[in-house]
Amino acid sequence: MVFTKLKSTCSDTSRSVAKAFAALFIGLSVCVTCYAADSNNPDVNHYAFANYIGSGIYRASGQNAAVVNIPFAFDIEESEDHVLTLRLPISLGFFDYSFSDLPEGELPDNVGTMTITPGIEYKWFYDEQLTLESYLDLGYGHNFSNSSNVGIFSTGISALYEVADPKYTPIWVNRVYYAGYKSSINDSSESYSVLQTGLDFGVGQHWDWGEYTVEPRLFVAGRWYFNKLKFITPLDDDLQTSSTYEIGATLALSKPLGWGWFSTDRFGVSYQTDGELQVWRLIFEFPM
Repeated sequence: MVFTKLKSTCSDTSRSVAKAFAALFIGLSVCVTCYAADSNNPDVNHYAFANYIGSGIYRASGQNAAVVNIPFAFDIEESEDHVLTLRLPISLGFFDYSFSDLPEGELPDNVGTMTITPGIEYKWFYDEQLTLESYLDLGYGHNFSNSSNVGIFSTGISALYEVADPKYTPIWVNRVYYAGYKSSINDSSESYSVLQTGLDFGVGQHWDWGEYTVEPRLFVAGRWYFNKLKFITPLDDDLQTSSTYEIGATLALSKPLGWGWFSTDRFGVSYQTDGELQVWRLIFEFPM
């Protein structure tokens, strides 16, 4: 059952550390807010949203930037019907790094931005099909190019529902969340809120790989922003988006692959766009 794997992932948050290091060395993702971090455009603070916009290779106005999301998390309390988790996600932003650098094994030279957004997350397993989640984050971000800082706040609620279909085991995901920041430069601030919905489902196929059972899965997702999310670009007009759409594929493993703190049970890739913004994601966790 997909729910069993999903619940195991929720309750065994020590695996997030494994995903973190896998993402650090393999899964470079992009935060578009890193585009404009240069000395000529000092008030570029949208990197504060790196942990919430999502992992991927972002491209806008012919420019690329990258960020590594490291989702540290530790269980505080766990029972059959709920899990309380301390989240300590870290995002590292890099400038002028693109998807084409990955096959050559090149890593970024310098860290451009960093955010740390500790928070509390609560997961309630309502029944064998429905999981309800909520979180509250309060964090900090730093732009190394101009030594500016931001304070970060985010909160949200989610519902994950496993549709009763033993062959395709679809999971319907709905999330509503808010994120905002306040900068040390002129006390500027920015915020956005978003509705996300999507479906993760199998293709009816499984195969054995040693002691693992591997299931190929697909997903589709959409995000609608209640107030437009602005992506700053230094060479062209700022890009504002009110919605994005995503399609992707993952391999789900019957149990985590790795050792000790280094393990994950999902691998995949996706493409996200709103027509102008282009995002390639490398996935090492539940994709939505």
